[in-house]
Amino acid sequence: MLIDLVPDFFAILDTADPQAAYQRYFDAHRQLLAPYWHNYVLDPDSEHFADVVHHTLSAKRHDLVRMLERTDVLSLARDTMSACEALLDVDVDIDVVLMVGVGAANAGELVNEGKGIAFVCLEHFTAVANEGTQGLGLDPELIPLWLAHEIAHVVRYTSLRSRSELRQLVMAAGGYYSYWDTARRASLRELLVNEGLAVEAARAVSPGHAEWEYFGYNRRQYAAIRDLETAITDDVAHQLDRAALGLRLRYLADGVPADARTMPGYVLPARSGYYVGSRMVERAVTARGLAWCIRADAHELLAGGAAAATA
Repeated sequence: MLIDLVPDFFAILDTADPQAAYQRYFDAHRQLLAPYWHNYVLDPDSEHFADVVHHTLSAKRHDLVRMLERTDVLSLARDTMSACEALLDVDVDIDVVLMVGVGAANAGELVNEGKGIAFVCLEHFTAVANEGTQGLGLDPELIPLWLAHEIAHVVRYTSLRSRSELRQLVMAAGGYYSYWDTARRASLRELLVNEGLAVEAARAVSPGHAEWEYFGYNRRQYAAIRDLETAITDDVAHQLDRAALGLRLRYLADGVPADARTMPGYVLPARSGYYVGSRMVERAVTARGLAWCIRADAHELLAGGAAAATA
């Protein structure tokens, strides 16, 4: 199901008490917004919730208004959903949500009570960086790329045919996905494969973009990772069976201090795991297709890729 929460957010701004209106909005959509805050912002029950909401509601959004006037984001989302359903042989109900976020995460994935949710926060896709909203200034034509990426994650986590480690962890947690808890429990192999498959899904659904955009890099970051590919791959190979929050942050997160990414002889570029993961899965995707790969256990997927390389 496609859910558009953007009109609801703008309605908040037109009320006499936007802060109170946001709380009503949050309560009305708690099943989505509570896990969004937990996974990508902060605990919504914390004392800082009101401060973040105040900052969000005070920001100027002329760039977002102009983007929505000239871009049919609903059609972009519907077309992406249809493409993913065919490409990934989607066999579960998924919600795709268009929303205005609080500056945290331009897109993401959630599972709540077993229901997969892929969301995109449109303030990041106005083609204009906005300090007030923390908008990244991404072009709106990248919305399908990011939605496809997140839908691929959701299929891996919730498909009844998925044999992935992440699906097992989601089921063990009662049908909930936590960015933080899965990072502590999922192997680095699974986390890298998960992101690599999402990159390949985005590439298939939304072709024609600059190569670095599929990884969420800028041109310089992409070049740096390419230069260090052998060193990074060798380092990763010794840690694939390990599970630790620090590993997810080191290879797959933004904002990690350089000292936490310092390796012997070099500093690991942020989010290098997206590139490494894509390289890990590309042979299997070519040989078996995304619908099979997105549901495969990471070991069998990589074994299939290796077999294809030697065939």
